[in-house]
Amino acid sequence: MRIVSLLPAATDIVADLGLVADLVGRTHECDWPPEAVASVPVVTRAEFAADELTSREISDAVGGAAHSGSSLYTLDVEALAALAPDVVLTQDLCDVCAVSYEGVSRAVRVLDAGPRILSLEPRTLDDVLDCLVTVGELLGVRERAARRREELLARLAEVRRLTAGRPRPRVVAIEWLDPLWPAGHWVPEQIACAGGEALLAAPGEHTKPMTWDSVRAARPDVVLVLPCGFPPERTLRERDLLTSLPGWDELPAVREGRVWVLDGPAYFNRPGPRVVRGAEVLAQVLHGVTAGEPVGVSEARRLA
Repeated sequence: MRIVSLLPAATDIVADLGLVADLVGRTHECDWPPEAVASVPVVTRAEFAADELTSREISDAVGGAAHSGSSLYTLDVEALAALAPDVVLTQDLCDVCAVSYEGVSRAVRVLDAGPRILSLEPRTLDDVLDCLVTVGELLGVRERAARRREELLARLAEVRRLTAGRPRPRVVAIEWLDPLWPAGHWVPEQIACAGGEALLAAPGEHTKPMTWDSVRAARPDVVLVLPCGFPPERTLRERDLLTSLPGWDELPAVREGRVWVLDGPAYFNRPGPRVVRGAEVLAQVLHGVTAGEPVGVSEARRLA
C-alpha cells in the first residue's frame, strides 16, 4: 500500500505501526523517526521561513488572533500525483497547522486514480488513541493497532498510579508566546493524568488567545511552555516574551523555579502516539516521578 501523510501526527502513527516502508510521501515537517523518514519524498513546502520570524510575525502571517488564516503549507499537486498514493492521511482540525482536508480533497479530484482520504480530527486523549486504530484498520493492521492502543493506555494508567494521592499543582500550559495562547485539546488531559490541575483550558477545547492578566490572576504553581511547532531551542530564543511581562517574577511558578520548556512538537502539539510520552514527561516535571524512560534535557528543561 502506498501511503502519503500530510500530517506529522499521521506520520508518527504510520511509524508506530511499523509501516514506514509503505510511506511514499510526507510533509516537510514530518520528522519522526528521523532516520526512517529522511528519504521519503516531501510534497509540501512552507509559505515562508518561519524560523526567521518572531512568534508575533508568524501569528500575523497566518491570520492573527483569529487563527483562521492561510495554512503554512502549500501542497505540490504534481508531486502528489506522481507518487500515485493508495491512501492520503490528512486532517481537518487546524488550517494553520497542516494542509486542510478541503485543500487535499481539491488536489485529489484532479488525479487519475482517486486514493482513499482519511481525515484525522482528534480532540482528546481517547480520540488520539482511537485514531491509531482507525488508521491501522485502513492500512490493514487493525489488530496490531489495537494491541498498540492497549499498550499506550497501560502506560497512561501507570502514570496515573504513580501520581495518585499527591498534591495537584495548578498548571498553565502555553502553546504560543505572542499572542499568549493556552494549550487545549488533549493537553489538559495529559496534565490531569500526570497529577496536575490544568488552568485556562478545558479538555478537548479549541482554545483562543488569553490575556496576560488572566495568567497572573490564575497564579499557577507550574508554567509549561510548549509552543506549537517550536523545539525547545527555538522557544528559548523568545523567552523574553515571557520574562519581560509585568509581574512575571511574582508568579508562584517563577518564584519556585517551576517554569518548564518542553518539546511541544514531539509530545504535546501533535496528536500521535507520543502524547503518552508527554504524560510521562509531565509526571517527572510535576512530581519528580519517573514513568517509562528517564526524562532527558531535550524533553524538559527549566526556564532559568
